[in-house]
Amino acid sequence: MADIYELSIALNLRGALSDEELAELQWHLGLGPKPESLRIVPAFPVVEENDHGEPVMVDDPVPLLSRHAEAWKIDGALVSVLQRAEDGHTWVLTVRQEIHPDEFDRTGELLSWLATKADDRHRASTGTVRLGWTRFYESDQFDPLVVRDGEVVWP
Repeated sequence: MADIYELSIALNLRGALSDEELAELQWHLGLGPKPESLRIVPAFPVVEENDHGEPVMVDDPVPLLSRHAEAWKIDGALVSVLQRAEDGHTWVLTVRQEIHPDEFDRTGELLSWLATKADDRHRASTGTVRLGWTRFYESDQFDPLVVRDGEVVWP
């Protein structure tokens, strides 16, 4: 038994991404090198043992949606694709990843930021932003993946 979810994102982004934002997003998607500074998701705190066996907090940045391989539990392939749209002004994003609930908070930071960049077609009149879908790996039912009031609504 595993606590794995399928995370699927189909999103059009407004074209106004700075070079720094674009570089960090590409890194998170496994499409580019790690930038010198991280601003979208600035901290990745992890507890490790030091040389004396004492717990210490360290920053260990990892890209959040970067797997490009065969899926472990959900079948099919894990991918992340970011391309300029034909209009030359917007970006199109498609992501299919496996995610564990332990990753919800940190990944939620990235998804909340993406919601601020989402094209208006993804926004409901209530302000909720529709990013895609989630599904528990053993389920056939997909649940909407939305950001409401700046927070991801996880299953």
